[in-house]
Amino acid sequence: MCRWSLETAIEVLAVVTGAIEDHAVVAVNGVVRRSPRSYRRCRRRPCGCRPMGLSCFSSLFLSFLKSTISVPVAMAAVVSYCKPPPFLGRLPPNFARKSPCRQSIGSQVQTCRISALFWGSKKSAEQKELDFSLGDFTLKGSESEGVSENHGTAKKIYLSVVSSILEVSSDDWDACAIDATGHEKFNPFLTHGFLSSLEESGCAVKETGWAPSHIIAKDECENILGVVPLYLKSHSYGEFVFDHAWADAYYSYGSRYYPKFQCCVPFTPVTGPRILVRNISFREQVTDVIITALKNLTTKSRVSSLHITFPSETEWNKLREKGFLQRIGMQYHWKNRNYKNFDDFLMDMKQTKRKNIRQERKKISTQNLTMKRLRGHEIKASHWDSFYNFYKNTTDNKWGTPYLTQDFFHNMGSKMGDKVLLVVAEEGDELVAGALNLIGGDTLYGRLWGCHPRAYYPSLHFEACYYQAIEAAIELDLSTVEAGAQGEHKIQRGYMPVTTYSCHYLTDEDFRKPIEDFLVRESTQVKLVMKVLHDSGPFKEGIQ
Repeated sequence: MCRWSLETAIEVLAVVTGAIEDHAVVAVNGVVRRSPRSYRRCRRRPCGCRPMGLSCFSSLFLSFLKSTISVPVAMAAVVSYCKPPPFLGRLPPNFARKSPCRQSIGSQVQTCRISALFWGSKKSAEQKELDFSLGDFTLKGSESEGVSENHGTAKKIYLSVVSSILEVSSDDWDACAIDATGHEKFNPFLTHGFLSSLEESGCAVKETGWAPSHIIAKDECENILGVVPLYLKSHSYGEFVFDHAWADAYYSYGSRYYPKFQCCVPFTPVTGPRILVRNISFREQVTDVIITALKNLTTKSRVSSLHITFPSETEWNKLREKGFLQRIGMQYHWKNRNYKNFDDFLMDMKQTKRKNIRQERKKISTQNLTMKRLRGHEIKASHWDSFYNFYKNTTDNKWGTPYLTQDFFHNMGSKMGDKVLLVVAEEGDELVAGALNLIGGDTLYGRLWGCHPRAYYPSLHFEACYYQAIEAAIELDLSTVEAGAQGEHKIQRGYMPVTTYSCHYLTDEDFRKPIEDFLVRESTQVKLVMKVLHDSGPFKEGIQ
């Protein structure tokens, strides 16, 4: 086998993946080398991309390169020299770059951007340990507050970080999750069963850029009072609140955006509380302590930011008072107005929309398709195997990333039991499509959809994801159907815009102000779009 020099290997990789941008250079152990003009690529990739984000082929190619490079390597990176990219915020005129790069490569060079970091020697590279210590907090209350059994005395709260949810018992975690929402608002995504399935199946783990760093709050008797699902992230994928432009701005000005802390349910844009505290007399104080600890952890760990995505509106308002920046987004939800059946729902719609839905539903029977709603024990291992193939087909067709593994669906299905509702479409005896839903206290959560690679059935997506979900919600007496992120096509099928929330704590004050300015302007636009969409909705006048 021929052995390449490191310089040749990286440049060939750049040709294969298109990773090197205009005015690109290759940095090899600190020596900057300009790439040949013929190797340049114009397509710009967002900063902070993980190597596997370049392409599946490039990941395999990297493994090949490691075996052919003839010299030891301390660090290899593709960097580019270019003008700072457009940033949605406004940086002050006197804003200083943190670590400007002044290589004499050409008069047009202005700043240095790292497009991809490929590998490094673990032995030679200095590992920076993050400080995850939180310490303890003392609560002081008056007799009326009931802080402890001995009124007016101090009560200590101990906080720690665990690297896996498996370090917490399911009973303790779920007690916090259920108390945070109440049984009537039960959120299945916050449970130990769902979150542990993500970790055990290798979906939300350090190797995929989701290092679990969950917060645990205990009292003096080791009773768990509160938990927070928290992850240390090395990228911005799987979040559904997009901050790639922020990362781009950080890197353009010589600052580091990753790693960052993300408080959320991975790969799941579902609204719900994020700071999960038991229903105790001093609940608000414990919540305040946890928020303070989260901010302290972000600062002590020297990460760029903390992001709490899809919190409840109550939590969102509270976090504003604690110094978090606020952001809003939009999803499409269906509301149950005490409908007796699907036709009852259709009678609230305008005639043209009602007719269109009926025509779409008729197409299912004319294509010899049978729809079934399977729940809990009715879902067999073969169903999950088929659904995983459908899910993979969806991500492949949309140039997406299959964040979830086959093991996840099996684990989640067994742990969540009858909280899982799988809508399937059959053609004869063959399963050809499926839509995954989870059942909450008052909400049906539509999550994923997929169909057989060779299948094309007009209107099947609408039937499986939207109409079957509406029928199930009416049957189960649920007030809402959340059909996932994005999709204006949902409006004419009865799913109307609702506001979603996120909170952001940035440790760098120089970036905080321009990002805050952007969020104010973005919120104005989101509210305007929501008003326009509501005014042009599918329902009869007077029905909201």
